[in-house]
Amino acid sequence: MGTSWSLLAVSPPARTAEGVQAALDLVVAQMSQWEPESDLSRFNRAAPGQWRDIPGELACVVAASLDIARASGGAFDAGLGSVTEAWGFGSTVSVEAPSPGQAPGASHSCDDRTIDCDRARRRIRRSEGAALDLSGIAKGYGVDLAAEWLLANDVRHFLLEVGGELRGEGIRPDGQPWWVDVEMPPTSSVPAWRVALHDLSIATSGNYRRGFSADGTFYSHSFDPRTGRPIVNGVSSVTVLHRSCMMADGWATALTVLGAEAAISIADDRKLAACVVAGDREYLSRAWRAMLG
Repeated sequence: MGTSWSLLAVSPPARTAEGVQAALDLVVAQMSQWEPESDLSRFNRAAPGQWRDIPGELACVVAASLDIARASGGAFDAGLGSVTEAWGFGSTVSVEAPSPGQAPGASHSCDDRTIDCDRARRRIRRSEGAALDLSGIAKGYGVDLAAEWLLANDVRHFLLEVGGELRGEGIRPDGQPWWVDVEMPPTSSVPAWRVALHDLSIATSGNYRRGFSADGTFYSHSFDPRTGRPIVNGVSSVTVLHRSCMMADGWATALTVLGAEAAISIADDRKLAACVVAGDREYLSRAWRAMLG
């Protein structure tokens, strides 16, 4: 996944590091858009319109992506890969920012970027305008997969971090929960929350983390699937707390696209614990307030 990981664990068995790394390597082998022989890359190279069998782990993430896409009104789109690649995100090629009428992917509407998933048979297919991109959710799944390996090997108390996304299980040796500080945008004056991760995951989507500037405009790596362009809605970051790090990751991505007020509205409807930072303002969902207020 092109990132580092760390683990704090109580009485881990031998070869714990190897077990965690193997789980993360599996996610890369199946879901990386940078690995030409990953299952995802081979699917994107295959002819559109044809069903292709995929591993169960990949099927799980695709299915979750489609669920979030429907629940968010299209703010999450796992078929956006051709658009993000055309803008230079996920590739090694720098791309000049296009004009609105020449935006990569603008020729394909959301309806043209369809990913279908047959969950029972573990197979997927894509329309001609779609290319699978799971960068907004796969890292969270990697955290969950590694955490499940730890639990299956009798590691009951740990804090696992992969590229800034975390999952905490059990408690520390001193009886305290695993306390972590919520990542805040570097330019924001909003104070950071401190969260106890007790059988809980946290993921933050930061609009400031990656992008490029052209003609005085900063273009974020966060894309609005409905326009095919980087978002411009004032949101700096979104943090979501969830039992599943995959769901926290995917929902943080979707809520970032929606904008602050719409994000909180959907978070309240879905009972998601979400914190949205836009400029120097903080927007909190009811579930977040109930959990941390």
